[in-house]
Amino acid sequence: MKILNRWTGNLIIEVDLCGADLCGANLCDADLRGADLRGADLCDANLCDANLCGANICGADLCDANLCGADLRGAVLEGANLCDADLRDANLRDANLCDANLCGANICGANLRDADLRGANLRDANLRGADLCDANLCGANLRGANLRGADLCDANLCGTDLCGTDLDYSAWPLKCTSLKAKVDARISAQLLYHAFAVSSLKPTEEQRNFMRDNFHRYDECGGESSLTKEVGDDS
Repeated sequence: MKILNRWTGNLIIEVDLCGADLCGANLCDADLRGADLRGADLCDANLCDANLCGANICGADLCDANLCGADLRGAVLEGANLCDADLRDANLRDANLCDANLCGANICGANLRDADLRGANLRDANLRGADLCDANLCGANLRGANLRGADLCDANLCGTDLCGTDLDYSAWPLKCTSLKAKVDARISAQLLYHAFAVSSLKPTEEQRNFMRDNFHRYDECGGESSLTKEVGDDS
């Protein structure tokens, strides 16, 4: 086993760190492109602005790690533990995060475009303003996650658990896979309200009561008036 403590910015391209003990290591700005970090212990490690493009980090422990601004494009993080990790503004485009544990992680503003997040645990994660365009979230757990302002355009939400999430100002994908997403009454009422607000159809009394009782921004969005005006009426 390789034990490497307190490295700072060294050139480590394609190095073999499989199973290495890097707990608490300072790897800020380190170049780890294509590195083999399978099963490595990176708990509490500082990987701020590190280049991990194409690295194999499968099954590694990155609990509480600082990956703020890190380049993880195309990296393999399948089954990795990223619980409570700081991934703010990280670039995870095309990354493989299948079955990864991102519970409580801060992924605010991160680029997750085309990322594979099938079966990932994102419970209570902060994904505010994140780019999830074309991401595969099939079967992922996003219960209680903050998706405020996130871009979910063309994302695969088949079987995704979104109960308790904040979807305000986010882009909801209008595609078949989103029809199988798991949502609670709050999100259901929110989507229903927006659908009726732009439709010529009028909701039933039961539907009105459901939206009024469950949509948290019912009054802010105009309440009953937005549901009764004619389509194309700007008054």
